[in-house]
Parts: sequence; structure tokens; C-alpha cells
Amino acid sequence: MRTLLLFCVFLSFSFLSGQETTYQLHTLDKTLIDNANAVVRLNEMTVELTKINEMNIKLRRVVTVLNNLGNTHAHTSIGYNKSVKVKQIQSVVYDAFGKEIDKIKRKEFKDVSSVDGGTLYSDSRVLYMDYTPVNYPYTIEFSYEITTANTSNIPDWYFLDGFLVSTEKSKYSVIYSEAELKPEIKEKHFGDLEIRKTTSENSIVYEGLNIKAIKKETLSPSFNKIAPLLMVRAINFQYEGYNATIKDWDDLGIWMHKNILQGRDELSEETKVKAHSLVEGITDDLEKAKKIYEYVQNNTRYISVQVGIGGIQPIHAIEVDRVKYGDCKGLSNYTKALLDEVGVKSYYTHVEAGQDKINFEKDFASLAQGNHVILAIPYEGSYYWIDCTTQIHPFGFIGDFTDGRNVLIIKPEGGEIVKTATYLNKENRQKTKAILSLSENGSIEGDVKIDSYGIQYDNRFYLEDQVKDDIIKYYKQYWRNINNLKVKEYQFSNNKDSIVFTEQLTLNASDYATKSGDRLLVAINAFNQNRYVPNRHRNRKMPFEIQRGFFDEDEFEVIIPEAYEIEAIPNNTSFENEFGYYTTTIEVSENKKTLLYNRSLLIKEGWYAKEKYNAYRDFRKKIANTDNAQLILIKTK
Repeated sequence: MRTLLLFCVFLSFSFLSGQETTYQLHTLDKTLIDNANAVVRLNEMTVELTKINEMNIKLRRVVTVLNNLGNTHAHTSIGYNKSVKVKQIQSVVYDAFGKEIDKIKRKEFKDVSSVDGGTLYSDSRVLYMDYTPVNYPYTIEFSYEITTANTSNIPDWYFLDGFLVSTEKSKYSVIYSEAELKPEIKEKHFGDLEIRKTTSENSIVYEGLNIKAIKKETLSPSFNKIAPLLMVRAINFQYEGYNATIKDWDDLGIWMHKNILQGRDELSEETKVKAHSLVEGITDDLEKAKKIYEYVQNNTRYISVQVGIGGIQPIHAIEVDRVKYGDCKGLSNYTKALLDEVGVKSYYTHVEAGQDKINFEKDFASLAQGNHVILAIPYEGSYYWIDCTTQIHPFGFIGDFTDGRNVLIIKPEGGEIVKTATYLNKENRQKTKAILSLSENGSIEGDVKIDSYGIQYDNRFYLEDQVKDDIIKYYKQYWRNINNLKVKEYQFSNNKDSIVFTEQLTLNASDYATKSGDRLLVAINAFNQNRYVPNRHRNRKMPFEIQRGFFDEDEFEVIIPEAYEIEAIPNNTSFENEFGYYTTTIEVSENKKTLLYNRSLLIKEGWYAKEKYNAYRDFRKKIANTDNAQLILIKTK
């Protein structure tokens, strides 16, 4: 339907007369509309490095939005603060025929704080255009010019915005007044795309043309791992008055420690006394660190200010201590100051956080990498990781927000790229034990216990803080294979030392078994059916990624009603391949009134070629079918 409507719009131009503009829809190559919610007609940035302490950035961006899903790609905002000045900003909106329908000048842009509820970060602000489209498609032209004395963060450049967005023309230029200001650029994921590079004595220019939209496929790698990208880093730069020459991560670590972090760890005398009282009588550094971490969790709150928006320098520890809140930089620096005070070493660490695992580039030392700060605590030859922004995670457990990726540890003697804790496959374990009693009318009564570890712990431990209604909704969704489910009782135990979350439930459900004459048909796996089957892709374009593996173990005791006997049971099953394995066994008691069902499922994380997708899909389909295997009982009394 969308294709037909767009074709009609194209056709209508054949009968139009009058003035034409650049942004008429019919001027677009139709192949750029395929699989696209928006088309970037022009994305042009010019970065001018005139001095070591002067950078000017101009952006002109034109986007044709094809439908409501494309609105997020208009990108009509810019952040600023005391160090970044907005010299010019403007937007113009055109209809499908290229006719101007609105012009938004600077005074009409919304000017708001980029931070909610934190006066420490009051100078971090955003200018944005608040526009509600009336019709689709429409085109929006957005431009700005900013200037800053901080030449440390030269913007990286993506030639595509994201999945389902194409690019007609993308141009990125860096102009530098002298050789010392020339940045280093790393090209990633260009493949056979039409991207041309031009260099001169004082400039580097990249231009990409007619880059088609990428359609997201099931289990596609994250966009950052496949998108055409320029990573750009300054070698000689200035940040907040501090000059730097950075050749590698060692240089960056030394500069950060000496200029950005040093002198920001001051604490009040009262707080120093409090810190020592918390660890009184404790000699082990890890135990001391736990006490300090718990104190920070209980006495501060987190305000979200990303590294890029709020700068790279943390607020003074004494200020965070006074107001009892901070962003990731401030809270990490504050916790580090408390640990220093009680004699525990820790390192301020930059990380690219998020559920997608994004690594720091080992051969490309830039301040642009990383959007979050955590702490690394060395102990007996390894690191314990703590995220000082969370008030709920146990000490030493970072979950899927910062796990398993290369990060930058900042030390006095230099920077070091290290991988954070990785929760691999069987470490993400869930053990489910249950007793299920089946009645003659097909209803069930059950007692269930679930122990969760690793990322499975991370996915479930939040339940203990939910209200009853939300907990009941969760279990009805989790056990959606059980109709008429009623949770009679539940109890949670969160062991933060062992990092195990335990759920114990009593439940019942009417009509769980299907009655067919004198027979009852019962899905023997009541409490952990994995019905996930990846979507079919007949002509898959991309490799696929299983970001995190997991391991499920199940042990269910099924009690059969007196009036029934077993007529047929599912066969024992076992199959294994490079993606994992799956096994089930069923044992029948001597009196044939009880069955013991055991099940194991391992899914391995990994990056796999597109040619293996169908094999993985078949693997998951076989698991889903076997998980729904039925026990057949026949009435004998």
C-alpha cells in the first residue's frame, strides 16, 4: 500500500507546472525508497580546526520523511553548554512537491535543560525543533553552526542513520590550518559502497552517494557493527584549557589522570570520618569496597548526563557528597574518592554502555569512544567492576549494560584496554524445579522454584521491587502457555553475595490438560516452554549474532490422577550442534503414577555467517516443537 501511494505521488508530478525546487519527491532515485522510512537527501558537515583551541562545525541536513516511522530521523536538535556556543540554527519544512510550508528560526526552537532535576549540570542544554507533520511525505532542512574551544571531540560520521534509512548524499569535510591539527581517521564497514575520499594539504573530504537502506533482519548485528562509519580523533588538541598530544591509550590515560581527574577527589572531614567508620575492623580490601559501594547506593541518586553531553570531567567529589546526586562521572569519581580514603585502589573507567556490546578500538585512542563511566577494582590479579549509578545491582555484578566489552581503564601510569566481566553461556543459568499435580478434570496445582544466575539473574531480580499486580501480570505472560493461571503465593529471595535470585510460587490453573473422550492430553513441560522461532528470511543479507548465551535446567515431577494411566509418553530427546544442545528425559515411577521430567537447553553466544541462519532456525524450531510434546493419559476407573 505504501509503495502504491508513493507511486501515485510520483505520477502526479507529470501533470505539475510551475516552479520546481530541489526537494521534490520525484527527483529521488526510487531504489532509495525501497525498505526506507526516510531518505537523507543531504547530510553535510564541515569541521574547521583553525587553532588548537578553536573548532567550528557547520551542519546542513535534508531529510525526506516518508511515513511516521521516519520522524525520528529528522534529527533537528543540538546540545550546547558553556563551552559550546550555537552561532546559527534554522529549519525549513517542504511538502512532497518541494514547496516551503514552514520556516523555524532560532527563537522558535525549544531551549531546555538536557538534565532533569540537577542544578550541578544546569549549563547542559538542548535546542530542538518541536514539529508535528500534517501529511507524508515531507522534507525538512536543518542547519546549525557551533563553535568551541574544546578541540578534543571531533565528531565521528555515519553515512547511514540507522536501519530502514537510505542516503542520497553524505559529505564530511575536515579543514585544518596547520599539519599539527590534522586528525586521524579510521574507515569502517565501507565494503563496496560508493564513498570517495579526497585529500589536500589542509583538508580531508569524504563523499558518499546513493547508499541504500539496510533492512533489519532477525538477530541482525547491532547497527554500529555493520554501518559505514568514519571514526575521527584529534592527536593534538585542547580541552577546557588543557593541551594534549595523544598517540595511544597510554597517552590518553596519563593525560586524563593528570588533567581531568586530578584534584577532584576532595572530601569533607566529616565524610572521611564516616568512610573510616564504615570499614572499621575490616582488613580485606574487597570487603571494604563492598561497604563503600553499599553506602553510595543508599545515600546518592543518579542523574543521567552522558559523557558527551556533560563533558568528560566529573563534578568534584565534595559537591556530589553535598547534594547526594550525580551523573556516572560524578558518582564514580565520588566512590573512587571514598575508596581512596579507606586505602582501596580503584580505577576510573570509560565504557560504551548499552545492551549491545560495543568495544573500544584498541588501535584508535579517542575521547569520543565511551558514553558511561564505571569503576574497576583490582583484587588478587583480576578486576571487580562496579557501576556507581545503580542502586539495586549487587557489588561486583554489572549485568548486560556494561558486560563483556573492551573498556578504557585510566591509571596514573597510562590507559589500559581491558575486557569487563563476561557472563558466558552456562554462567547465565536458570534452574527450575517443580511439582505438578494433575486432577481428573484437567486442572493443575503446582509448586515452582526458580534459581537464576548471571544475565538471567539480571533479567529477573527486579521483580522483588514490583507491586503485586505487576508481578501477577509478569507470571501470566511468562507462563502464557498456561491458560487460566492463578498465582496463589509467591516469595522472592535475592542473595546479593552469591548473586542468585530465587522465586518460589504456588499456583493453579483450570483446564490445563485437554480432554478428549477418556483421554487427557498434557504438555509435560508446563513451566519453561521455549517457543521462540526466528523469523524466516528467504534471501538473508546479513550475518546473525547471538549476543548472550544461556543455560536452562528443568526438573519437573508430574503426579497423575488415580483414575488415569499412562497411554503414551514423549520420547527422550537429545541433539547438539554449534549453536548449543537440547536434551529431555522422562522417568516413570514403579507405580506409574509419577513422572520425572528433566530438560537441559544451552544456547551459545556467537557471530554466525548468514548461510547458517536456516540451520539455527531449524534448531530453534525443533526445540519449540519438542517443548510442546504431550503426555497422553487414559481413564481406567
